Amino acid sequence: MSYTALYRKFRPAEFEDVKGQDHIITTLKNQVKANRIGHAYLFCGTRGTGKTTVAKIFAKVVNCEHPVDGSPCGECEMCRAIAAGTSMNVIEIDAASNNGVDNIREIREEVSYRPTEGKYKVYIIDEVHMLSIGAFNALLKTLEEPPEYVIFILATTEAHKIPITILSRCQRYDFKRITINTIADRLTELMKKEQVEVEEKAIRYIAKAADGSMRDALSLLDQCIAFYLGQKLTYDHVLEVLGAVDTDVFSRLLRTILSQDVAAVLKIVEELVMQGRELSQLSSDFTWYLRNLLLVKSSDNMEDVLDVSTENLIQLKEEAQMIESEVLLRYIRIFSELTNQLKFASQKRVLLEVTLIKLCKPQMETTRDSLLDRIRALEKQVEEGNFTAPTQEKIVYVNGEAPKPQPKPELPKALNEDVKQVAANFRKIANDASGMLRTYLKQARLSVGNNDQLLIVMPDEMSASFVGGETRKQEIKELIEQKIGKMVDIEVRQVETGRVFEDNFVDIEKVIHMDITIEDE
Repeated sequence: MSYTALYRKFRPAEFEDVKGQDHIITTLKNQVKANRIGHAYLFCGTRGTGKTTVAKIFAKVVNCEHPVDGSPCGECEMCRAIAAGTSMNVIEIDAASNNGVDNIREIREEVSYRPTEGKYKVYIIDEVHMLSIGAFNALLKTLEEPPEYVIFILATTEAHKIPITILSRCQRYDFKRITINTIADRLTELMKKEQVEVEEKAIRYIAKAADGSMRDALSLLDQCIAFYLGQKLTYDHVLEVLGAVDTDVFSRLLRTILSQDVAAVLKIVEELVMQGRELSQLSSDFTWYLRNLLLVKSSDNMEDVLDVSTENLIQLKEEAQMIESEVLLRYIRIFSELTNQLKFASQKRVLLEVTLIKLCKPQMETTRDSLLDRIRALEKQVEEGNFTAPTQEKIVYVNGEAPKPQPKPELPKALNEDVKQVAANFRKIANDASGMLRTYLKQARLSVGNNDQLLIVMPDEMSASFVGGETRKQEIKELIEQKIGKMVDIEVRQVETGRVFEDNFVDIEKVIHMDITIEDE
């Protein structure tokens, strides 16, 4: 006898064997026990979650001669005939290849004949969203008022494509994606029956790779077992068969990106390519890794949510301190888009390498996100003291004469008391600001404008543009109000390129004779 694939061999034969869909199974069993069977059902959900399997079990139980607690007995003549696929009472139709009006007309003619055996004729129409508009219209009347001995079960992965007139005539059941734990438990149970030795870590990786589909999990497991037939199936074996990458590689890749080491990043890609790793799978798994990092950074109690070992969790917590949430969100978005692009790309390696280089060198792009990355890099340099002083302006002589010196700005005759108070407390006010604003305000200097307006002067255009945003200005005003109990009108300026602060502004912090200390967190 030829080999039977695992997902066919272990297809559930009764409701108790169906995993992860308890909300649907309980409802259907109660309907059978109470004899409240509907005439039309719509099963929705992603692939491999049990739609067609549950439909066949339901067709079996409504025709079963001796149902047990709402489930088919599996031993009567009707149960055996339906299980063998020889029963005339269960008609399976693939709507993808039978989607015309004529196909539906045939069904309308057939439903007028009573079943030769059993109680119900059950029509299971798979991928029903593939029917044409004409076919849906032809099905409509029959679906609304079928004979008492006919049940329609429509199955689809895309319920939004089904006309509302059809939806309103069906009982709708949404099949959930099956959890990693549920899939892993089922695979472990089946491997014991098959007497195949498999590492728990390998089982869990397959369960995660299946993305909520029990059928996909069984197909992947079948593939891995066949490659290492007669051997113990290990985690490394699974990674090799599926072209996947260990989490240690993701950790190394992330750290090299954060260190902006292009050569090291490209070396990692070279290693993975030479190992025959699938680059689309790499991008997808790295996105998942970044998601885990974001969860760890968002909350301290993520052990139950994350499906990782204790060692990996410690590593994730360490790396979460190395990267900001905004950067993580940007990386997740970039790699999610990259995963879709790689599926259809002819030069996958080039596309991946270009993306990684852009992340290491944000100055190559002028998008908003890359500008923010450049700002963060500058902030890091400022905090570490790793920056060079601006070069002195080169004097340009016109007709052999040096330009006339600009007049120094004059101080108002008397400083407003509110402005004095702000100047006296400004460094404390700046330390109470949020995140990036606090960093920028450490570089700010104070002056006074017309009508006693407080000027916050920034050293360059980028910092002035950031601090001068309406949200940041409002935050500064609120901090000033909290400190001195008064509202002060403020304006953000920048020092002209090539000039120094004293050329255009009066430093009012010096005027009020204060010793200024910049406090670092």
